[in-house]
Amino acid sequence: MKNIFIISIAFAILASCGSKQNLNESTSENLTENTVELTDAQLKNSDIQTGKLEQQEISSILKVNGVIEVPPQNMVSISVPLGGYLKSTKLLEGMHVNKGEIIAIMEDQQYIQLQQDYLTANAHFTSIEKEYLRQKDLNQSKSSSDKVFETAQAEYIAQKVLINSLSEKLKLININPDNLNENTISRSINIPSPIDGFVTHVNMNIGKYVAPTDVLFELVNPDDIHLALTVFEKDFDKLFIGQKIIAYNNNQPNKKYECEIILIGKDLSHERAVTVHCHFEQYDKSLIPGMYMNAEVDVASHNAYAISDEGLVRFEGKQYVFKQTENKKYLMQEVTTQNSEHGFTQITFPDSTQMSDKIFVTKGAYTLLMKMKNMGEE
Repeated sequence: MKNIFIISIAFAILASCGSKQNLNESTSENLTENTVELTDAQLKNSDIQTGKLEQQEISSILKVNGVIEVPPQNMVSISVPLGGYLKSTKLLEGMHVNKGEIIAIMEDQQYIQLQQDYLTANAHFTSIEKEYLRQKDLNQSKSSSDKVFETAQAEYIAQKVLINSLSEKLKLININPDNLNENTISRSINIPSPIDGFVTHVNMNIGKYVAPTDVLFELVNPDDIHLALTVFEKDFDKLFIGQKIIAYNNNQPNKKYECEIILIGKDLSHERAVTVHCHFEQYDKSLIPGMYMNAEVDVASHNAYAISDEGLVRFEGKQYVFKQTENKKYLMQEVTTQNSEHGFTQITFPDSTQMSDKIFVTKGAYTLLMKMKNMGEE
């Protein structure tokens, strides 16, 4: 029994030693896989440069997104307060229109009736006014009773009210009462554009009846477009009115638009975000309401260890740098990248490696990566 116990201990010790040996071999193999050594000739012919990491002033960039919007006063829905049939229009979506330009012609028998009512009321007003003035003079001279004068006065006022109300109705359908007479009665009316802008929607076709609540066309004036960004609660306190931002869209990421924050919303959405309104410094016709945009906000600057972009490589979805371990030997180490600016990228090491006293490859990192991959294939 004692001998069996001793044998068991011996096997355990051997197994432990074997495990340690495998671990050491695995660690050594891992270091070897991530290490590349150059010959004198290779080093001479390469563009590799090395140096110590220095602290750089790196801006902290807040990346957000949003859409281009126009203020309510720049969006117009065209309708006809009295309704009618659409007689003609040449509008197409995307077409430009000028303020005052005739964009549609409507016709309806009620337009004729309204003009008739106005002219008839105006004609009756002349005799009613004369009778009112006559009764006023008679009443002042005590030649007629107050009751007769009051009746004439009431009829005079009522007729003025009728004329004024009919006049305003005519103005609603763009008929000038001052230019209306028995020879200018028309069954059709013109619909002018109230703004300079573009047609965004055409909702009616010729011959269709348009109710007062129907919208014929929708127009937009893009001169005062702004960018509405969605900013989450955790970043809300980093922004302020007057702050500059850079915006761009996915189709042309290299084309930047300078903007300025003009308004920060005060109401959090159910997604815990606020809307931040920004004004474009310069209007560009290629910017269309509803267009999705990305934006970058420079929220702060700080000093951090950074490496030149030529000293940083991406391999299998991760970021790496090369640390010089000996004269011509380099160890590839994984890093976490953060903000980039002026050709430098802020980096941190997962194991809190002291960076200030180490030598790193600052140029030609991809040369070492290619060399390492070729070695692995051999």
